[in-house]
Amino acid sequence: VNNNIGDFMELFLLCLKIFFIRILDVSLGTVRTIITIRGKAWLASLVGFIELFVWFVVVKEALNTDNNSIFIAFSYAGGFATGTYIGGLISSKIIHSDLTIQIITVKADILASVLRDNNYAVSILDIKGMNEDDSKKLLLLQTNDRKLSSIRKLIRDIDNKAFVFINETKFVFNGYYGIKKED
Repeated sequence: VNNNIGDFMELFLLCLKIFFIRILDVSLGTVRTIITIRGKAWLASLVGFIELFVWFVVVKEALNTDNNSIFIAFSYAGGFATGTYIGGLISSKIIHSDLTIQIITVKADILASVLRDNNYAVSILDIKGMNEDDSKKLLLLQTNDRKLSSIRKLIRDIDNKAFVFINETKFVFNGYYGIKKED
């Protein structure tokens, strides 16, 4: 009985170690991928080195055991799935991006005024829809992802039928990012 408890505890601790190290490994991989996309290759290579070192250690541990329990595979896969989720959360908190927001609306003047009152720089362009008589305006603004939810609320409050599309912006120069220097 003592031997069975000892074997169980050894397996349990191995599975726990694999699970948590895999979370670390995959979280680093998710962050590395996003850093790479953002063009920071030197930082991505450093994160990649740590990621691969951790991955090598956990794979070595998982494959070099005499125990062939299915729980080792579950721990490995569960750590991967959890690490992917946590890596996404970490990335969204530490890696921020600039956004270009384009809004097609019939309430452009009101919406632009409200956005400006809330310290967002807005440009307005006249546009035509499918119908030549269908005159609308396009509002353009540049912000960062931390302010997106407040901008979305302002847009919905003024014109919940506005057509809005948002793109991540690689590089911004010249012009105004916002009226206040806080942006």
